[in-house]
Amino acid sequence: MADFLEYSSISSEIRGAMCPGKLKMTDTAMVFKSDKTGKVEQINSSDIELLNYQRFVGSFGLRVFLKNGSLHRFLGFTGDEAKIAEFVKKNYKLDMLEKELSMRGWNWGSVQFKGAVLSFDVENKTSFEIPLNHVSQCNVGKNEVTVEFHRNDDAPVSLMEMRFHIPTSESADIDPVEAFQENVMKQASVISVSGDAIAIFREIHCLTPRGRYDIKVFQTFFQLHGKTYDFKIPTSSVLRLFLLPHKDNRQMFFVISLDPPIKQGQTRYHFLVTLFQMDEETNIELPFTEEELKEKYEDKLTKELSGPVYEVLGKIMKVIINRKLTGPGTFIGHSGTPAIGCSFKAAAGYLYPLERGFIYVHKPPVHIRFEEIATVNFARSGGSTRSFDFEIELKTGTVHTFSSIEKEEYSKLFDFIVSKKLNVKNTGGKASYKDDFADSDNEGEPDAYLARVKAEAKERDEDDDGTNSEESTDEDFNPNQQESDVAEEFDSNVESSSDDSDDEDGSGGDSGGSGTDGGREKKRDKKKEKKERVKEKSPKKKEKKERKESAKKSKTKDSGAPKRPSTAFMLWMNATRDQIRKDNPGLSMIAISKKGGELWKDLKDKKDWEAKALKAKEDYAEAMAAYKASGGAGEEVDDDKGEKRKKKPAAKKSDTSMKGSGFKSKEFIDGDDSSSEEDKKKDTKKVKTPEPADRKKSKKSDSESEMSESEEDEDEDMSEGSD
Repeated sequence: MADFLEYSSISSEIRGAMCPGKLKMTDTAMVFKSDKTGKVEQINSSDIELLNYQRFVGSFGLRVFLKNGSLHRFLGFTGDEAKIAEFVKKNYKLDMLEKELSMRGWNWGSVQFKGAVLSFDVENKTSFEIPLNHVSQCNVGKNEVTVEFHRNDDAPVSLMEMRFHIPTSESADIDPVEAFQENVMKQASVISVSGDAIAIFREIHCLTPRGRYDIKVFQTFFQLHGKTYDFKIPTSSVLRLFLLPHKDNRQMFFVISLDPPIKQGQTRYHFLVTLFQMDEETNIELPFTEEELKEKYEDKLTKELSGPVYEVLGKIMKVIINRKLTGPGTFIGHSGTPAIGCSFKAAAGYLYPLERGFIYVHKPPVHIRFEEIATVNFARSGGSTRSFDFEIELKTGTVHTFSSIEKEEYSKLFDFIVSKKLNVKNTGGKASYKDDFADSDNEGEPDAYLARVKAEAKERDEDDDGTNSEESTDEDFNPNQQESDVAEEFDSNVESSSDDSDDEDGSGGDSGGSGTDGGREKKRDKKKEKKERVKEKSPKKKEKKERKESAKKSKTKDSGAPKRPSTAFMLWMNATRDQIRKDNPGLSMIAISKKGGELWKDLKDKKDWEAKALKAKEDYAEAMAAYKASGGAGEEVDDDKGEKRKKKPAAKKSDTSMKGSGFKSKEFIDGDDSSSEEDKKKDTKKVKTPEPADRKKSKKSDSESEMSESEEDEDEDMSEGSD
């Protein structure tokens, strides 16, 4: 026979409701551990007076009656009666007998008080038993006694009250009604303020429930007294005490875990969270003699206590309630404190890794024991590289997500998880996750978010080039904008593009010796091969050029107009840029501009620069008025498509002639006609419309006919690209 028996899925009766957990029977004790709260109840074998079977539907249970009069019940056993009976007889020296119950539906019987148990018997068999520690109050009438019970919020149905009718007898020396009430009240758990409090702490800042409360500590309970609410909390309902330092190192959390919770309206509070300033001190004299302190509390308390308020309160609660005061463990985060700043359910708070679990304060407070945890997981925090999420999945399937944790806490938290041998869901993810945002703070590295945006933009551009290659050139055409410098590099050879367009349109014309269809096809194939070769060599350069061209053409600017005035910030920035570069060596141009923006924001006296900007603005207005008065802005003329656009000032561009008229600017009076013909053809190329008949029939200049074959191919390639 083994020295112990262990059973899971066993329920214990706690405050009238059955709580699931595990029961372990050893040769010295019976130990029950609640799955819900983790609370451990131990019954020493020497304290057991009776141990009986008790039948339930589909199973049987154990009825354990102690020598001090208290009763415990455990149910959920199936088919192990003989094994348990043998174990109890061998180790506890007790015979297990079945507790017979009355099955009659009579409501008349006799009441027996045995220890802290009220037994209602019918024909010498127990009909039901009431542990008197479940009773909250007992009231009497003429022939009636009303017994009230503590409310259990965890039970789906709670018994709140029971009434007993007691016939009176004139011959009896003692009133049976009063005797009944007296027996009940001796063992009932009735909280009543009697005597002086052991210690009183005034105006304590309470975060949960919110408000300022006076905390009064008594022998069997402690009281929270506020302006609106008053709570009396039995010491038996306290599960754990926590003393946790705030992240700012100036405050301290004192947390009390409760089961059952206290109620404020329809809200239940499983935790009391109080906040203390570390520099607040107090001095308390306890109402005990030295002998009482030695006998009751084994010299764990002294008659006079002084020090920080949280320290004195924690010491008194620890001794009176007889619970361990839990503090932070060995974990120290990146900030040098055991607190990890995070968010839980859209509220900011702090997560504390403890030696046996995690606790989060404060809205809502959560305590998670390691034995409840199935897996933990590190996840990306909404795509951000600055933070991550820490997910805890319980064995029940519930997932707690603590989000927006700083990335610097990752390595510390991961090492702590590994040291506690918790199961990490994304095992091996340490390096991969860390690499996602590693070195994002280095000065030499670009911003990770900016790099991702650029990559997405590049992908979109590539998709656009792949899907809209035929239509992409239409974006370059805008008759109202001035011609770009890139196009002018090839203005000296426009003939091939115009001729090629004639051939492709099927309108005939001079094609430079390629009059047959076979010659045209051969030439087209040659151009196509050249175009593909150019694309293979420098696709990025061409893409960059096209983007630069579109950027230039996106802004319409009159090159002869006066320059716009600078703002006060730009005037100041131009004057101080060199100094910023000296003070911050190694910064990029973007970083220097950002630094300048910060310095400008902090600059208090901006009057001089604003005055300079105002003067520059006035000068610009005068210069613009004079420029418009002189006709420098030009007049609107019709282009080849019939759209209105502004004429460029002749003095600024020597290679541009008037479109749509026979007039030539002054510089071209002595010039060759070929330039005007070239301009006309170049305009036609940019407009992408078939050339008029009169331009097709115009003669080529001698310089055009002497163009080399390679130059002609190059021009035709560029012409195709622009088309």
